[in-house]
Amino acid sequence: MAATPARRLTDDVPDDIERRLRHLCLALPDAYEEHAWVGTRWRVRNRTFVHVLGIDDPLEGAHVVMTFRASSEEFAALQHAGPPFYVLGWGRDAMGLKLGATTDWDEVAELVVESYCVLAPKKLVALVDRPSTKAPE
Repeated sequence: MAATPARRLTDDVPDDIERRLRHLCLALPDAYEEHAWVGTRWRVRNRTFVHVLGIDDPLEGAHVVMTFRASSEEFAALQHAGPPFYVLGWGRDAMGLKLGATTDWDEVAELVVESYCVLAPKKLVALVDRPSTKAPE
């Protein structure tokens, strides 16, 4: 029985996806961009809050994935959400999201901000305009 070929991580990310993520990520205080071992990542204080890369999977085909961090409440909800979300299997709060033609970019913007806020120092988080989580009075 032949072994299934392994999936391959690549730098193959469409320019429009990388451009949209760059716009979202670099709008956050002290965020910066760098090339990762594969793909591009955005960081705050040497901590990666978003990473985008291509995956060439022999079973699922080629696709683009954004990895991000989620707060414990959000992680609990997203781990059961199903596609296009999935648990990465490393880190207690690391999630993956397949990006493509049907991606909800408003949702991606919220995930980017939340991921940043999970990892950034409190003084930087205080500078971020976040929607209130309080119930209306």
